[in-house]
Amino acid sequence: MIELAERLLTEHRTIAVVGLSTNPMKAAHSVPAAMQAAGFRVIGVHPSADRLLGGPAYRTLSEIPEPIDIVNVFRPAAEAPGIARQAVAIGAKALWLQQDIFSPEARRIAEEGGLAYVEDQCIAVVRALSGAHKN
Repeated sequence: MIELAERLLTEHRTIAVVGLSTNPMKAAHSVPAAMQAAGFRVIGVHPSADRLLGGPAYRTLSEIPEPIDIVNVFRPAAEAPGIARQAVAIGAKALWLQQDIFSPEARRIAEEGGLAYVEDQCIAVVRALSGAHKN
C-alpha cells in the first residue's frame, strides 16, 4: 500500500480534508498544515468553519467548486463509507483514511467507484518519507 500512497502524492496536488480541525494542537490540523507547507493545495471540509488554513472551508465535499484529487479523512471509521460515497460522487481520484482508520465498506465503495484507496496511513508521514513536494 505504501507504493500506492507515494504514487498518489507524486501524481496529485489537491487534497480535500474531511474533518480538518480548527484546533492547531490536533493532528487533524497539523497534518493538513504540513501538507500545505509542502506545496499541496489543501481544502478543509468542516461542519461549521468558514475558513481553515487561510482558505475557505466547505460543509461537504459536494460544495467544493474545483476538482479534488485526494479526499483525506480525519473522521471516525463509521463515517468513512458515507465519505467514500461523496468522494465517488465528486469524481475524486483517491480516498485516503488517516492512520488507525480502517473501513472495508469504504474500501469497497471507493474501489467500485474507481478510486484508489489508502487506509491506516498518515498522509504527512508518507509525504515526508517519499520526499514529495509541490513547491
